[in-house]
Amino acid sequence: MHILVIEDEQRVAELIKKGLEEHGFQITLAYDGEMGKKISLSKEFDLILMDIILPKINGIDLCKEIRSSRPDIPIIMLTALGTTDDKVEGFDAGANDYLVKPFDFRELHARIRALTNRSQNNNTFNQGFILRFADLEMNLQTKIVSRNSEVIDLTPKEFRLLEYMMKNAQRVLSRTEIAEKVWDTFDSGTNFIDVYINYLRKKIDKNFATKLIHTKPGMGFIFKEG
Repeated sequence: MHILVIEDEQRVAELIKKGLEEHGFQITLAYDGEMGKKISLSKEFDLILMDIILPKINGIDLCKEIRSSRPDIPIIMLTALGTTDDKVEGFDAGANDYLVKPFDFRELHARIRALTNRSQNNNTFNQGFILRFADLEMNLQTKIVSRNSEVIDLTPKEFRLLEYMMKNAQRVLSRTEIAEKVWDTFDSGTNFIDVYINYLRKKIDKNFATKLIHTKPGMGFIFKEG
């Protein structure tokens, strides 16, 4: 498995390289956003680890650029910034997961495995399949979501969250489960999940009489009619 690590602190980059190589990964290093962009678009990688605070091109902008050209490549952001707003910004830019420094290599390894396993599974999953619930419809191939024939514009993360909720309708989903299955992260300690649930509610439920996203206090959320 070939991983691109984009990290401007050379000592940190070398430590990450050494730790991952001990787990059998092949590592390529880039020390700024511009170099990271050039390498990421010129070679094939199985996953990208990148810092947010990078010289020349910051991690948020770099993630957006890579995601536009390589929509399926897993991206993990490594950063000292760990607030809910920081995580939401990273996810909106296209990151799959977010790991706050300092981190344990065992956790990084687990997240890499979870992301790459999901990516491999997605390569053979139901192309062109349409999900329907009540008057809501989701096309997994065209990425078009509509309710009562009204098209709803979703970000990639909102789409993934809604997809998971539709596939697990009528079942209570805990924040921990959503964090692991939708974001491939074990971090449910901040309220970024609640932030995205609110985003979805405004788009999916606000202008419709029948609400589909419901909160179960102390337990999580459930996707159902009524």
